[in-house]
Amino acid sequence: MIDCAVVIPVYNHHHKLAELLTLLTAQQLPVFIVDDGSDPASLAKVKKISAAFEGVILCAYQPNKGKGAAVMKGMALAHQAGHSHVIQIDADLQHDVADIPQFLELAKKHPNACICGVPVYDDSVDKGRFYARYITHVWVWIHTWSMDIKDSMCGFRCYPLSAVMPLINKKIIGERMNFDTDIIVKMHWQGTAVINLPTHVVYHSDVPSNFRMFKDNVAITWTHTQLFFGMLIRIPKLLFKKLKGKGH
Repeated sequence: MIDCAVVIPVYNHHHKLAELLTLLTAQQLPVFIVDDGSDPASLAKVKKISAAFEGVILCAYQPNKGKGAAVMKGMALAHQAGHSHVIQIDADLQHDVADIPQFLELAKKHPNACICGVPVYDDSVDKGRFYARYITHVWVWIHTWSMDIKDSMCGFRCYPLSAVMPLINKKIIGERMNFDTDIIVKMHWQGTAVINLPTHVVYHSDVPSNFRMFKDNVAITWTHTQLFFGMLIRIPKLLFKKLKGKGH
């Protein structure tokens, strides 16, 4: 049996929040919203929207620390509240809330695994960003010596907190847009199974992106550099795992 909560990182993304929370109401899961330093006008809207829904806990702080920092704060709050799992979902309604029961069902069958959303895009996706993601995918396959992680950048996942809290407490996970890739690679390194779940992703033209083209790409590149050298010192362990898998 799992006890799951939802974590929503927010940074000036109040636009679709009420709609998202309305859809989440049907899932009957507690929700932790972490406002990551939104500007005063946006924060006021986030507070008003959050207060209108039961079972929603809002944590707001200043200054902005990054998406990863917000997700990890939400995970820590959920862990302190006694939850065993967390579903991470974006505030901008890119992710299909209707897929949450599939995440939960897989988590119940595999409580120690991380259930990772694999985006199925429609025509709203920016083609440049779509193809650029494959650079990260290839690097992740190199970092893990496997293709177990089909998409390392999707922010729609179900995490077992028993696997993520030790990593969070060590303060070794990227706090900005590099978070999703960094944490899933390090979870894989520590032996956490990854189950990939296709899920529809939609980009809304009326919601601004928080991705900072230069700064976030630099952070992601630096993360890949660190992960590459982390992979090098783990070669004996990765090789043993590979040979053991072939033996089966």
